[in-house]
Amino acid sequence: MRRLVAENAITLLAKNDSEFFPLSVENKQSDVAYVGVGLKSDNAFATRMRDDHHATVFYFDYSKKSEDSIKTMIDSIVRGYRKVVIGIHGINRPPLNNFGISTQAVDFINALQQRARTITFLFGNAYAVRNWCFAKNLVVCYEDDSIVQNTALDLLQGKLAYKGVLPVTVCDNFHYGFGITAMKKEMEETSPELAGMDREKLAVIDSIANDAILKKAMPGCVVMIVKNGSIAYRKAYGYYTYDQTEPVTTSSVYDMASVTKICATTICLMKLFDEGKIALDKKLIDYLPWVAGSNKSDLVIKDILLHQAGVEPVIPFYKSTINSEGIPLKKLYSYTKRDSFSVTVAQDLFLRNDWGDSLDKEILKSPLRPGKYVYSDIDFILLGKVVEAVSGTTLDKYATANFYNPMALESVGFKPRDHLPINRIAPTEIEKKFRSQLLRGDVHDPAAAMFGEVAGNAGLFSDAGDIACVMQMLLNGGTFNGKRYLQKETVDLFTAYQSKISRRGYGFDKPEKDNNSRKEPYPTAAASPLTFGHTGFTGTCAWADPASKLIFIFLSNRIYPDGKDLFLKMNVRPKIHEVIYEAIKTRS
Repeated sequence: MRRLVAENAITLLAKNDSEFFPLSVENKQSDVAYVGVGLKSDNAFATRMRDDHHATVFYFDYSKKSEDSIKTMIDSIVRGYRKVVIGIHGINRPPLNNFGISTQAVDFINALQQRARTITFLFGNAYAVRNWCFAKNLVVCYEDDSIVQNTALDLLQGKLAYKGVLPVTVCDNFHYGFGITAMKKEMEETSPELAGMDREKLAVIDSIANDAILKKAMPGCVVMIVKNGSIAYRKAYGYYTYDQTEPVTTSSVYDMASVTKICATTICLMKLFDEGKIALDKKLIDYLPWVAGSNKSDLVIKDILLHQAGVEPVIPFYKSTINSEGIPLKKLYSYTKRDSFSVTVAQDLFLRNDWGDSLDKEILKSPLRPGKYVYSDIDFILLGKVVEAVSGTTLDKYATANFYNPMALESVGFKPRDHLPINRIAPTEIEKKFRSQLLRGDVHDPAAAMFGEVAGNAGLFSDAGDIACVMQMLLNGGTFNGKRYLQKETVDLFTAYQSKISRRGYGFDKPEKDNNSRKEPYPTAAASPLTFGHTGFTGTCAWADPASKLIFIFLSNRIYPDGKDLFLKMNVRPKIHEVIYEAIKTRS
């Protein structure tokens, strides 16, 4: 009975790092530290951290310590361990003297939370949470006995789902009834064999990825395969950069580039289509009154989705905002955020607030070349504006409210520096066009940047797992974890071939129709005609094949540091994609 009570009571309050949801038991020695605050010796939680996670255990009791010894311990933990689990023990029930938690202990925990990748478990009175209302990953366990500690460890390992909610209000962030009731993700881990795939064939992926890294086609990548709704393969390769200081992990977050078009803009349009708020045969003027009188007013929504409305592929908006030496004009940019300069285009670089109207005017003045298929970023910038006009909110907020949050996804979203630690985000490029800085957590695409890093063509960031969940929702016909997000008929409509002059669906890329006879099939020869997905300029892709019940996710920062295209010449994504199909064939 005590175990059942604990399973239903323990409350997840903050969840911002998928490394802890769950914490893998396949950790390397010295990868994980457990910091037992209020402890002088191992308890049940500390013992299992040692046994299950090969964790090094540190004790920090409530006795007074020298500042030097505290600093030494913090430095040792931060420098020595990638993941830090903090347990707060020995808490008094009465609130006297901050529940018995020393000021040094509070400061120590705050310092670890700021400097390291941490999750904090508070074993005791929920009101003590007020000391850590801004923790990135936080769980309150209410009691501190071995039953509760073992239950908390099972939750950390993903064996159980978090179900609890707060019985009290602690602070603005954590109010009565609040709790992230994180369902176990629909996609469970499985072995390649159980998924019907040949493990030895899949081992070829190692060769392809490592060869590309060795030849500096990319510094690192993440490969993920979902088969029959289960994760059959998930592996990280290489480092964030060629100096090899930060290794890629399976939860590393990348700039998704044009994958934004399907995993944000298109699914939002599909939702509005389901609700009868958008019709594919309507014209742009029906949703964007400001295009009246321009050559864009009569463009049909479905033609824009198919990239056959004749819109320019790109518009180099930034060129009119820099001088001949590539330096941003002072009248348009500020290096500090101010009331009239608050549009973020990169770290410490802000565009004048009213310049968005000038960008819109440039789009309206651009020429049309109708009658052919021309892949266009401007198409999707316009469609992103349609989503915003119809929904009454911004594209990022609409996607988050209608998909990412209810699907319990934690990494996917725009402007990742606002909600993720920087060490989780892979750097994209040392950009020299006009921002003149390393882009890390700021969108690579210069047009999307000038729209405040939220645009219909680019701006989405994610780890592999969250993008796989979005693709699985589509593969399921619009459902995920028992909840419907889109109508099946809508998914079928948008992901099918819809053009007589191209391979496109509505928003989605698809295999070439003549793949059987092409010298270079796209995306790979074995992909069925039902396949849908998209690639991203930064070195990403997301593909789903209903015929094989297969999802392939590839994330990389192949343009680091300077945008060279060896990655494309080596056909890294198509080669890996083909190996995946070979692994299925071999087992069948």
